Formats: sequence, C-alpha cells, structure tokens
Amino acid sequence: MTAFASVESIRAAFPALRRIVGAHPVAYFDGPGGTQVPAVVADAVTDYLLHHNANTHWAYPTSAETDAALLDARDVFASFMGSAADEISFGNNMTTITFHVARALARDWKPGDEVIVTEIDHHGNIAPWQAIARDHGIILKWLPLDTATGLLRLDELPRLLGPKTRLLAINAASNILGTISDVASAAQQAHAAGALVFVDGVHFAPHQLPDVHRLGADFLAVSAYKFHGPHVGVLWARRDLTEQLDVPRLEPAPETSPERWETGTQNHEGIVGAAAAVRWLAGLAGPGELRSQLAAAYAEIHRREMVLFARLWDGLGAIPGVTRYGLPPDRDRTATVSFTLSGVPSEQVARTLARSGCFVSHGDFYAATVARLLGCERDGLVRIGAACYTTAGEIERVLQGIEDVAAQR
Repeated sequence: MTAFASVESIRAAFPALRRIVGAHPVAYFDGPGGTQVPAVVADAVTDYLLHHNANTHWAYPTSAETDAALLDARDVFASFMGSAADEISFGNNMTTITFHVARALARDWKPGDEVIVTEIDHHGNIAPWQAIARDHGIILKWLPLDTATGLLRLDELPRLLGPKTRLLAINAASNILGTISDVASAAQQAHAAGALVFVDGVHFAPHQLPDVHRLGADFLAVSAYKFHGPHVGVLWARRDLTEQLDVPRLEPAPETSPERWETGTQNHEGIVGAAAAVRWLAGLAGPGELRSQLAAAYAEIHRREMVLFARLWDGLGAIPGVTRYGLPPDRDRTATVSFTLSGVPSEQVARTLARSGCFVSHGDFYAATVARLLGCERDGLVRIGAACYTTAGEIERVLQGIEDVAAQR
C-alpha cells in the first residue's frame, strides 16, 4: 500500500506557506473562507491560458483542446460528486449558481407555493430563495437552529412540510459552527412530501467527500476555492430536472444537460484549475481509480484535521473569556470552530493574531442568521479552520496568541 503524503510534503506543494510575517511563517487558518492553492493548480491555469486559450466548439486546435479540457473537468467532478459527467456544470460561485437555479425553478411555481430554508445556512442558500419569494409570491418557511447544541431542529421539519412545499434548501455543513447536518434524513422527508432538495455543499466538500445520491440531493453546489482550487463554482443537478426546467439561457446556446445551466463563456482556466485541485487531492493517497483515491484522501485528511481540532477545542476552552460555539470534537462535525473573546471585538482579535502570522477570519461569514441568534451580530466571531497543511505547531501558536490577547484585556 502506498504511504499517504506527509504533512511536510503537502506543505511543500503550497508556495503561500513560504510567506513570513515578522519572524513567523504565516499559519493560514482561514480555510473555511478559502484555502491556499498548490503550485500544480496554478501551473494548470497558466498552461491553459498560455497554450490552449480559446472559446468552445470551433474547428481549430485550441478550441478543440478547450472542449476536451472542459469535458475532462466534468469527468473529474463526476468522480468527486459520485455522479454522471453530464450532470456537472460550472459557474462563478455557489451563490451565483443558486440564484440561477432559483430563477429557473420559480418559473414553474405559483404564488402561495412554499420553500423551506434553515437558520444554520450561509446566506448564499437563503438570499436566492428570499428573492424569488419576493418576486413570485412564494412563502418562505424557516427550519430552526438549536443554538445550545449547534444542531438543526430536524424534528421540526415534518411540521413545515406540506402539499405546497416545493423545495428544501439546506446546507450539508455549517461554515460558522462546523455542524454536519443529517441531510439524507431531511431529503427523504422532503421527497416524501413531493419537494425537491437543494444542498449547499460549500463547507462540506472540503472535509467530507460528497455523494449526491447518498445525500439525497436534487441539486448540490460547491465552490472549488474551498478545496485548493480557483474561484469557480460547481453545480450537480439531476439530468432529468436540467432537461425539464425552463432555465434562463440564450436561444443559440446548447439545450442539453449540463451546458444549458452555463450562461455565456465560462472561466475555462478556473475550471481546468479546479479539476487539477481535485486530482491533486486524490494523489495524496497514491495511485488508483479517482473516486477511490479521493475517498482514501478525504478519510486520512479528516482524521488528521480532527486530531488538531481536538487540541484546538480544548485549548480554547482553557482560555479565560473564550466562548466556543458548536459541537465538541467527538461529534459529527468539521475541523472549524468559531468563538468570541469577552470584551474584545472579533476584528481586533484577528488583527492582533495577524501580526504574529496567524491568519484567522472574523465577522459573521455570511451566516448572518446564526450570528444574530448567537447574539454576536455586533462584534462578530473569530473563526479558525484546520486544513490539510495545518500543523500541530501552528495550533499551539494560535492558542498562545489568543491567550496573549486575553491576558491584555
């Protein structure tokens, strides 16, 4: 069996990790907002732009090469999603994709139809449904969050479902709390009521390998920059739905799945880079069939991340004035924690840590409903996420930095 890549060899792939602040190499804890990129991904983007750059479906070599590169990327993301390649389309990001899907679906809905959104979601999976509710007379219902546990109140879902429910919009993992929700159970209930299921997989996909059929999704959207790729969004949509829906599109554009989702010329270089990122992740586990490689890579990365996360969670809990939010390490969650430090705004904590080379996120992370429910709307939260390149030493550094800020209050 091929040995899994060491943390040292993984780190060597990332030029960003050579950055120095003062006497310290930068420790990037901002992965939940966007991970760093290995050199091979940047090389793939550069190679496309310098040697294959063209628009699609024309009868000259670079156009044919572009067609082939995009087909290859669909194949790669089909392995990533556990789906067929002709169900994979690309867009700017998950939020833009979701607005596009919402507009398509709403063309077939009537005033008084209902959509269920959740209080735990990033607003990329709330605002598009609010927009069609406003524009088309759709009724929005909210699945509540239990702020004490960080879990969705899935026991409340049967009460919200009804004959007019058209869609459940739910995220698979919370980018602010790290909670991994039981999407499969929620989807089963929604389907039994005749509703579709749109899954925000943006925070889930960097930590758990998606399986669209196991999740029970009808649509699932991710953003490649969360798992070491460029700023590109990826949509999986059931082929039959794609073919049936009145998708906003140009008349001369392809009418078949999946290209009918793709409006205008795509970010070809970004798509090529996103496929390279998936292949890089898979390669950490050694040679083999892509989906199997990915499964092995994700399992080992998750194991390593959760070892680091357990130390981070316990260390934060020992610092006076720190309040942690979300589930403890022994629960089904990602290696992401948000916290507050009493008396110190989140931006001040982040700026202070940055001076010692610890880059952390602050604010509400576009999960504004969660921040409001936690009472952190004004000063925000500090968020720390472990990634495949995070080390135990970096965890100790950030904990010491937070201790120092706490001692100076």
